[in-house]
Amino acid sequence: MSRTARDFADRMAARRSVRQFSPEPVPMDVVEQAVRAAATAPSGANLQPWRFVVITDPVRKRALRHAAEAEEREFYSRRAPQEWLDAVSGMGTDWHKPFLETAPVVIVVFEVHQGPHTPKPYYVKESVGIAVGMLITSLHLAGLATLTHTPSPMRFLNEICERPAEERAYVVMPVGRPADGVTVPDLSRKPLPEVLVHR
Repeated sequence: MSRTARDFADRMAARRSVRQFSPEPVPMDVVEQAVRAAATAPSGANLQPWRFVVITDPVRKRALRHAAEAEEREFYSRRAPQEWLDAVSGMGTDWHKPFLETAPVVIVVFEVHQGPHTPKPYYVKESVGIAVGMLITSLHLAGLATLTHTPSPMRFLNEICERPAEERAYVVMPVGRPADGVTVPDLSRKPLPEVLVHR
C-alpha cells in the first residue's frame, strides 16, 4: 500500500503543463478512457454535471483558437490586473494560444446546469473540478501532456462546440504529446510539511 502510494505520488510529481504540442495524432481510445475515468468522479447528489467535448476537427480547432485569442488579447491588454500579469510573467503565457490549433485533441469541459432535459445540479464547480483533476491525472498516466486553459469569458465555446445554453464552459484542455525540444518553466512545488497539517 505504501509503495503504491509513493509510486503514484512520484509519477504525479513529474507532471508538467505543456504549451507546445506535437501535431502527431494520439490514440482516440486513450482519450476516451481518460474521459471515462474522469466521469467516475464523485458529484453532488450523483448528478454528474459534466460534459466532455472532444475536438479533433482542424477547422473547429482553428475557430476555437481565433475566438480564444480575441478574448485573451482583450484580457491581457485591458482587463488583467497588474498583480496577475506579474504572477504569470515567468511562465511564458500571453494572449497567443497556438496550442489550441496544434494539439491533436482539445477537450472542452462544460458544467451542466438545469435545463429542459437536465435536473438542477448541486455543487457543480466542486464536482466538475474533481472530474477535471481526474482527467488530468488519467491523461498524464497514459503518457499524454495537457494544459488547463480558461479564456475569459468563455460563452463563445457554446457556439463552437454546439452546446445548449444550460452548459457552461469550465476549462479548455489541449491534449497530445509534447513537441520535440519543448521547455517548461522551472517551477518548484511546496514541500509536504508546508501543505500537510496533522492534528
